[in-house]
Amino acid sequence: MSDPGFGTYVHIPFCAQRCDYCAFVTYTDAEDLERRYVDAVLAEMGRSPVLPASTSAFFGGGTPSHLPVEMLAELVGALHLAPGAEVTVEMNPEDVSASTLAALVSAGVTRVSIGIQSTADHVLASLGRTHRGDAVRTLCETVAAAGLTSWSMDLIAGAVGESDEDLRRSIADVLDHDAAPPHLSAYLLTVERGTPLSRDRARHPDEDVLAGRYEILDAELSERGYGWYEVSNWARPGHACRHNQLYWDGGDYVGFGAAAHSHRDGVRSWNLANLTAYLDAIESGRSPESGSEELTDEQRHLERLSLALRTRRGIERPPGGVPDGLEGLLVEDGGRLVLTLRGRLLADAVLGRLVGSGVGAEVAR
Repeated sequence: MSDPGFGTYVHIPFCAQRCDYCAFVTYTDAEDLERRYVDAVLAEMGRSPVLPASTSAFFGGGTPSHLPVEMLAELVGALHLAPGAEVTVEMNPEDVSASTLAALVSAGVTRVSIGIQSTADHVLASLGRTHRGDAVRTLCETVAAAGLTSWSMDLIAGAVGESDEDLRRSIADVLDHDAAPPHLSAYLLTVERGTPLSRDRARHPDEDVLAGRYEILDAELSERGYGWYEVSNWARPGHACRHNQLYWDGGDYVGFGAAAHSHRDGVRSWNLANLTAYLDAIESGRSPESGSEELTDEQRHLERLSLALRTRRGIERPPGGVPDGLEGLLVEDGGRLVLTLRGRLLADAVLGRLVGSGVGAEVAR
């Protein structure tokens, strides 16, 4: 496997409104803390030991685009980047404008990821989203004209109020025009503990419906020339997200900001998740690290296996080929085992069978 590079992740915990399905570390009505937070992240970056130049950087959240663009530009300017690095910023549709995108590109951003989720207003309402879906083509045209190297949109499938036709229409709205994004992330709705969605059982998705929606996604995207390269990600050739690929290849990365995670040489660490606790730690000169763990060889093998299995590259083929009981879920491809469409729907079960059979240790490399 080629060198996955080194990455930087920056967590921006601010949002205009918290979505009903979201379990990430986010805060609303906290605009008064934004300047302090940016200064704290800059200070954390300045105190970090000498790190390799990042081949990719990712601003996630929360909603990074909720920050004033000038503050985002400050953070981008503080990154230690390798030549040609990919720099991604997540955005909400309502934050997208030609002037904001121009400022981001000028600051060094090469890629944006926009959470459109659906173009059906009743589906957006059922997810607790506030934007409307009827201006997606104009939105795409604005982004396509911004001079970015690549960009992406997100969809979420499986909301109770969504029909098969709603999903097909969302895909067509996003992709069936000249300004279509070259990358699409599409996630099946999951119920996370502690969210408004988790407390409303009437809105919990049906597993069979989710499977059908995934099959629709794969068929519709494949027909349009988007190839899957990870279970929830499709792209035109040359537009896979390099930063996410680094995660799936088991690469090293450093995280800055509240709740940010880092991984280097088998050691995983994470920052304080509470916003004010993070700010207090930085401002008093203390480390914001909340905890760390050194992974055993067995844990690293299992993690490498579980991540690689989800990708189009797959895992190394064991001597016996497809293990017994996994026929139809894995297929041999170029000396490796890759999930079939049905296998992608059952990826966790496939992983469990591989580990239980002892084959996992042979192919986790």
